[in-house]
Amino acid sequence: MQARSISRELALLSLSQLPKRSSKLSQQQLGDFIVAAVRAMTLEVHESLETAAAELKRGYDRLMEQELRDSDITSSKASLTEAMELTRHAIDRLGMAIELPEFVQLANQAQVQEYALELLLQVTQHRQEIDQFLDRTIVDWQLQRLPYVEQNILRLATAELCYMGIPDQIAINEAIELTKRYSSEKSHRFVNGVLRRLVELRDRPEDSSAESAADAIASDKPFNL
Repeated sequence: MQARSISRELALLSLSQLPKRSSKLSQQQLGDFIVAAVRAMTLEVHESLETAAAELKRGYDRLMEQELRDSDITSSKASLTEAMELTRHAIDRLGMAIELPEFVQLANQAQVQEYALELLLQVTQHRQEIDQFLDRTIVDWQLQRLPYVEQNILRLATAELCYMGIPDQIAINEAIELTKRYSSEKSHRFVNGVLRRLVELRDRPEDSSAESAADAIASDKPFNL
């Protein structure tokens, strides 16, 4: 895991906890939200392990119950399917739990928290301008109508693209990865298209034709690093 990637994820988790009117929060208050996000991830490690163990036990018990009673083939198949599904969920949770300790360890590093804090500061200080820019960028839709996690991913990426001097390719690809992790399977294409168009609008002279900007969202291919 790269430090900056963890910072972005930590900022996203912290941003979801901020009150709507967060523009006047102090740096210390924003830092407290980051610490709270790290603690929440630590708790998630334990909860994921406990849930995985419980699901494995339920799947095992389901198979044992089936062996101890006579039943038809249909019932046996249903029990086996349920046990397999519980086991699959447990394996998925274990996979997440394996990644989380590294995330928590990195998230506690000073440089990781510093960049996460800088991201939060830029988003909260420029929230109105960022939202207005995104509303102009999103075609036939509104920012506030998007799922909350996608709104915040777009806000963080816009802060990096417009206020922090992060290279376009990196900011967009990182936003895509966050979307894949925290939103639906298809949402990353939408986020990619919005940010590609945002970059074009940001760099385009005011008197340019609108046609080229409208075409920017047509491609959902991410930038290559």
